[in-house]
Amino acid sequence: MRNLITGGAGFLGSHLVDRLMQKDEEVICLDNYFTGRKSNISEWIGHPKFELIRHDVTEPIKLEVDRIWHLACPASPIHYQFNPIKTAKTSFLGTYNMLGLARRVGARFLLASTSEVYGDPEVHPQPESYRGCVNTIGIRSCYDEGKRIAETLCFDYERMHGSEVRVMRIFNTYGPRMLPNDGRVVSNFIVQALQGKSLTLYGDGNQTRSFCYVDDLIEGMVRLMNGNTTGPINIGNPNAYTIRQLAELVRDRINPKLEMISKPLPQDDPLQRQPMIDLAKQELGWEPKVSLEEGLQPTIEWFRETLKKHS
Repeated sequence: MRNLITGGAGFLGSHLVDRLMQKDEEVICLDNYFTGRKSNISEWIGHPKFELIRHDVTEPIKLEVDRIWHLACPASPIHYQFNPIKTAKTSFLGTYNMLGLARRVGARFLLASTSEVYGDPEVHPQPESYRGCVNTIGIRSCYDEGKRIAETLCFDYERMHGSEVRVMRIFNTYGPRMLPNDGRVVSNFIVQALQGKSLTLYGDGNQTRSFCYVDDLIEGMVRLMNGNTTGPINIGNPNAYTIRQLAELVRDRINPKLEMISKPLPQDDPLQRQPMIDLAKQELGWEPKVSLEEGLQPTIEWFRETLKKHS
C-alpha cells in the first residue's frame, strides 16, 4: 500500500506515520510545518519506504498513491484562529485538491473531521445523526464550518464520482507530541503545572469534555480506513470529565500545592462535548482502551522532556 498522509508531521499524523511504517507500508508524508514538526517523524527520515514532501494542501499536487489520509489542518483554537481565512482555505481547498487526487488515481480517501461540526451541542451526548449547532460567523467558525464543508465535499464526490470516502469525527485527543503552546486544555494544564504556575480554568470549570488517548484514536482511524463503513463516524472516548476534574488529575500528579484561577469563558466555547460511539463499536469493533488516568502519565513525561530541551 502506498499511503499519503497530509499533515503527517503533526500530532495525529506522526502517530499514524509510525503505525503504518511499523506495518512495513509505504508512506508519503505531506506537511507545510505550520503546526507539524520534523522532529515528530525524524526516525523515519532516510528510510527507503518513507518520503517527506514540504507542501501546502491548498495547492494541488500529483502523486501515485492507493490511500489518502487527509489530516492537514490546524486543530487547536490558538492555531486555527491565527489566520482564520487560511484555515477555511485549508479545509475547503485542501480537501477539494486531495479528493481530486483520490479521484484521478482511484485512491480511498479518509477525512479527519471533528466533533466541532456539532458546535455547542443541544443534544447530549452527540450521535452522528445530530446536525449540530454552529455559529457560522463566530471566531471558531473558520474551523467548524471548514470541516463541515470538507464533509460535504466528501459525500458529493462519493455521489458524483463514486469516490471511496471515509469520514471520522475526532473528539478531544491527547498524548505525546502535542504542542506545548497549542492552547488545548490538556497541554495547558500540564505545561502550567510543570512550570509551577497556577492552573487556569475558563468559566466555572464545569464544562465537560471526553479525552481519547492518541493510540486509541489511531486504532479507530486505521479500522475505519480498512473497513467498509463510509461514516461519518465518531471516534472518541465516551467517558466525560469536567475541566476542573482534569485540572485536579494533572495537579495531583505534578504538584498538588498549585492553585487554580478562573478566567471568562471564550466565545462559542462548547459547554459539553461527549461522543456516542455505538456506531464505532458496531461497525468497526472499536472502543477506547486507555483511561485518562493511564494516558496522562506518558503525556506528562513527554512534556517534561520537551520543556527540558527548550529550557
